[in-house]
Amino acid sequence: MSSLKPADLGLKTRLFQIIFESDTPVAKGFDILLAILIFLSVGVVLLDSVQAYHERFGTFFYYTEWVITLLFTLELALRIYCLKKPWLYLKSFYGVIDVLAVLPTWLVLILPGAQTLVVIRLLRTLRLFRVLEMMALVGQGRLLLEALKRSRGQILLFLFTILMLVTIFSSLLYLIEPHEAGFTSIPTSIYWGIVTLTTVGYGDIAPVTPLGQFISVMIMLSGYSIIALPAGVFSAEVIRSLREERYSDESCPGCGKSQHEHDAKYCKYCGTWLNEETTPSDSAPSSGHQT
Repeated sequence: MSSLKPADLGLKTRLFQIIFESDTPVAKGFDILLAILIFLSVGVVLLDSVQAYHERFGTFFYYTEWVITLLFTLELALRIYCLKKPWLYLKSFYGVIDVLAVLPTWLVLILPGAQTLVVIRLLRTLRLFRVLEMMALVGQGRLLLEALKRSRGQILLFLFTILMLVTIFSSLLYLIEPHEAGFTSIPTSIYWGIVTLTTVGYGDIAPVTPLGQFISVMIMLSGYSIIALPAGVFSAEVIRSLREERYSDESCPGCGKSQHEHDAKYCKYCGTWLNEETTPSDSAPSSGHQT
């Protein structure tokens, strides 16, 4: 959110530095306090879903959640107040998350049970990466997303093929097995096929005929080998992204080989100077005196 700027000098600039930046102790303390309130809020929702805790501490949980929601609402109002162009913030990733973080509790007034959506607030803790100087991990996350984007075609083809095979085998089981065994429809049989292929095996539906059991064994054995394919494709793309991030595609002017590190000055194969626009003497540091 580097494009965001304070509305004017004075109070709004001071608020901007505390809320949107993390290069001062006060700003870091604000982000850490915000993270504590987020974890507290999510913990309240989780505990409140337990019947025994709800009966004993339901009132405490209720008022605690409202206090935290009011604080988050005030924080959101201050974020909008101190910005020169608030809509840029509201359209950003963090802006959308901040708005969604305060909506669930207010929605309870018209939609009972909406407070469970408070867990969305966990996404706000991504700001801790900036506070704890862990932005390098965010970069690694982008690398994984890029690898996933590159392999999406192969993965979608794989999923389509698996779905097609599961549908065929599940339809066969629907014809072979009696309805008493649980295969009452083809969609139900497809559910069984997916559970069997992934080797989860809930046991709520199981074939009883020898042929049906044989098909089940084949599907389960196939599952062990098939499920590993997307992981292999994704891993290959991750390795490719790592290589592109570390190595350059430019060829050596001497031997023509590539795959040198971006900051390399000499070819690791033949020792040729890689930057054709300069000479080694041009990049050498000055001695600091003239002769």
